[in-house]
Amino acid sequence: MSMDADQTHCRHFLSLLDLSSEEARRLIARGTELKRMLKTGEDYRPFPNRTLAMIFEKSSTRTRVSFEVGMVQLGGHALFLSPRDTQLGRGEPIEDSARVLSRMVDAVMIRTFDHAIVERFAAHSRVPVINGLTDRLHPCQLLADMQTYHEHRGDIRGRRVTWIGDGNNMCHSFMEAAQVFDFELRVACPEGFEPQADLLAAVQGRCTILRDPQEAAEGADLIVTDVWASMGQEEEQAKREALFAPFQVDDAVMSRTAPDALFMHCLPAHRGEEVSASVIDGPRSVVWDEAENRLHAQKALLEFLLLPLLPQG
Repeated sequence: MSMDADQTHCRHFLSLLDLSSEEARRLIARGTELKRMLKTGEDYRPFPNRTLAMIFEKSSTRTRVSFEVGMVQLGGHALFLSPRDTQLGRGEPIEDSARVLSRMVDAVMIRTFDHAIVERFAAHSRVPVINGLTDRLHPCQLLADMQTYHEHRGDIRGRRVTWIGDGNNMCHSFMEAAQVFDFELRVACPEGFEPQADLLAAVQGRCTILRDPQEAAEGADLIVTDVWASMGQEEEQAKREALFAPFQVDDAVMSRTAPDALFMHCLPAHRGEEVSASVIDGPRSVVWDEAENRLHAQKALLEFLLLPLLPQG
């Protein structure tokens, strides 16, 4: 038996496409149920003595706090690991780190740059690996976003979602969500900032690329944006500000949407850049519910991945 032979018994969450449509819908419904249970004071701790290792190569507020608090609320413990404090930052092979950590902890969450890192880690891990964000995808945020839309407006199936801004990791995950949750996606972005071609090819028929944000917003049920320069792109900030200025989500854009359209942003937000203060702080914005739901959706995800692995009885 090889050292990694038993790693195939667990499931990983590296992409929304790791879930079936039915599983994804059940998961966000469970997030809402766990939210209700917490707010009514129900004591639910299925993971005593269980541990989540959290590996951060990118800084974080919502991802760290939501996973750490979520694991504690479920009766377990979370370990914060940064490259400054571990062998990960000193060149230990990803495969070796996966083999060692997965013999000590019950799950691993990784927030990093290169998507290949989480794939390599998962390939050699005995326990579930969760993508906390890569430059390619941010699937945990999409669970929270879908839960938030469902809580406010019901099923997103058949609705029109408009992404305005950079074709980045968040845009990519909305493209996967369009497949899993069965909605139409419009992407309004400047030329040269389109989503990655392989992901675009996979979502053909559900995703349209447009250059005019107001046209893209026409009749939309949900408008979503993100910062113009993501982590690691700060040196491009001035160039991007000039190119993206026409892509601000403002009142003129929102006026083209369906009357009950919502606005979302994964945060942190820059008012006056990708979104006007009047929109993000306005009545259609659900960004604070969206941020809170990172906690509840990820608790549902942890439960989904870990419960089948626990001893029965």
